[in-house]
Amino acid sequence: MADREMNDAAPAQLALASTAGAAVDSDVPSRRRFSLPLRRAPRRRRFSLLTRRDKLVLALMVGIPLAFDLVFIWLPCFATMGLSFTDWKGYGAINFVGLEEYEKVWSYPFFEPALIHNAIWLAWLACIATPLGILVAVILDGNLRGSRVYQTIFYLPVVLSLAVIGLIWQLLYAPDVGNGFINSFLDALGQMPISLPLPDMSHTDWLGDGNINLFACLVAASWRHVGYICILYLAGLKSVDPQLREAAAIDGATSRQTFFRVVFPVMRPINVIIVVITAIEALRAFDIVYIVNRGRNGLELLSALVTNNALSEANRVGFGSAIAVVLLLISIIPIVTFLVWQAREDLE
Repeated sequence: MADREMNDAAPAQLALASTAGAAVDSDVPSRRRFSLPLRRAPRRRRFSLLTRRDKLVLALMVGIPLAFDLVFIWLPCFATMGLSFTDWKGYGAINFVGLEEYEKVWSYPFFEPALIHNAIWLAWLACIATPLGILVAVILDGNLRGSRVYQTIFYLPVVLSLAVIGLIWQLLYAPDVGNGFINSFLDALGQMPISLPLPDMSHTDWLGDGNINLFACLVAASWRHVGYICILYLAGLKSVDPQLREAAAIDGATSRQTFFRVVFPVMRPINVIIVVITAIEALRAFDIVYIVNRGRNGLELLSALVTNNALSEANRVGFGSAIAVVLLLISIIPIVTFLVWQAREDLE
């Protein structure tokens, strides 16, 4: 009897369950219809220390010098490389001639003297002017009274252009006894009552004599170069840790030993800069020799040859461009090789 009642109740429970399920299913669309839309999580803003104004100012500060650099340096550089493969005269059609202009460079009678003079200029600055500037910097780095005054005196020629320096030294080297300071001084020495065993050089044409005018110009260029190297090296010496010198002094090292064994190795980054600057100054020398005699009569330099052929009445733009490319390669290859070598040593 109980089993029969349970069997009769089972269909009723199934019907009730199906009815409840249908009610739930019918209620799902209504809940979807009246449910609130899901809110998206807000995007996380990137944190930046620079405002829009700062970014604009930074873009202008970087973009404007970069534009000038591209327009006035790299664009003429690539244009010169392109013109070196032509025989353009500065007017008319531009004809491609390949390496013909470079072949003319090697047979040009003034190319070899100019190359030798640039090498002499580099050797003079590297062996005389640059060490002298370093020596002055080391002396001024000590406890020297009036050091600021001496720094100003040595740095004063640096703020002058090489053109102005050339004009100043032209007055000093004037051949007339009454006008040139050097010849007037030598003439005064010759008229002293005490006879000195010196030849009479009071009438020397310092800039007109092709045998000595190069060295006269080197003295004038060194006047500026010594001050430039002095200021750069002095800035590096001021950044050296004083404890290194104190430790060397405690160990009994002399001033000379302290500089060459302690300070000089620490100054390696500055030394690399000094070497590069010396090479650049020697290879780009132009202003003084061009003011003296336009780079002729013993003052032939590669930079002067470029100007005399490409930008003068010669109108040999293609040939002058070829000389400029040769000068560019002579300048870049040794400097890049030296910097790569230094970088590898630093990594090791």
